[in-house]
Amino acid sequence: MDKTNEIFEKLLDTYPVLEMCRDAVLEAYDLLLACYQNGGKVLVCGNGGSAADSEHIVGELMKGFNLRRPLSAEQKARFSSVEGGDAIAEKLQGALPAISLVSQVGLITAFSNDVDPSLIFAQQVFAYAGDGHDVLIALSTSGNSANVVNAVVTAKVVGTKTIAITGEHESRLSATADVCIRTPACTPYEVQEFTLPIYHALCAMLEAELF
Repeated sequence: MDKTNEIFEKLLDTYPVLEMCRDAVLEAYDLLLACYQNGGKVLVCGNGGSAADSEHIVGELMKGFNLRRPLSAEQKARFSSVEGGDAIAEKLQGALPAISLVSQVGLITAFSNDVDPSLIFAQQVFAYAGDGHDVLIALSTSGNSANVVNAVVTAKVVGTKTIAITGEHESRLSATADVCIRTPACTPYEVQEFTLPIYHALCAMLEAELF
């Protein structure tokens, strides 16, 4: 069993109730892997606890998670030509580019005040989503958060693939996202308790495959 499969099966062994999410998690992984293999980036958004999870996901992708991810010899060589570059290159780590859309406080507050608070994430998706290889991860325990749904709709318009993680009920996100991981829970805190191990597994699987 390769490392990515080992990580995935450990997720299901630890949380057997997530067996119902098996196919959706694997589909999400395939979308994310294709994103990074083609030079794309990941955008993440959510509200409240899901906003915190958005930051958490970006933190796991942008630096070493289970692995240190040292720079390649070619990357290190580029730093050698500048003073102090070698020391910097020794500490930098390989990154999987990701942006938390909840972090842009100035933009979010300005757009919310001047235009429409339900479009704070959609505006950023419209601006950041690139050449068709990017992926938006949309987090909503209900699956119906207006600003998250609008971000997914905008992503689809600009040709960006979308992954939603929600509670178990059908929702606007389950009907709209390319992949929806519907966790076996309804109350927000229970959905979030399943959301964390799912995205940890996805981040670990990507790291194992790409580093």
